[in-house]
Amino acid sequence: MNSFNPGPEHAIELRAALGKFATGVTVITTGTEAGPIGMTANSFTSVSLNPPLVLWCPALVSERHDAFAQASHFAIHILTAEQRPLSEAFAREAQPFHLCDWTSGPHGMPLIHGTAARLECATESVTLAGDHSIVLGRVTRVTTEEAVPLAFLGGTYGTVK
Repeated sequence: MNSFNPGPEHAIELRAALGKFATGVTVITTGTEAGPIGMTANSFTSVSLNPPLVLWCPALVSERHDAFAQASHFAIHILTAEQRPLSEAFAREAQPFHLCDWTSGPHGMPLIHGTAARLECATESVTLAGDHSIVLGRVTRVTTEEAVPLAFLGGTYGTVK
């Protein structure tokens, strides 16, 4: 057994411990004056069914952080197992929309088609939390499709069936 008190000197160990929690994989999108942008995120969770609230957490060091922190609306796309290339592309760059079928939705947010689920959201609040922000969104529209969702565990992609 390995035990430690988390602090900056144990960031690698903390990240490894958190990596033992399986998550889904999402691409978050929003519209900006420079055009549509997206970001891969697995720091996403539901908060409340009534009212319908979700949250996700962009890193402060991300070049895309401020655009999302200032956005009035965003969309969360829960990726399918076949959409791993999209996850990898949006992790590297903000605008790889040529790799997917998408349309511009309300408030200019890009809506990616063919995802397991899509949640269109209005930003409720943005709260600074350590080296990330917590973006709380009110879900305004939901779209789902029958598909096997993409999962992430311990630095590796997979699926849960």
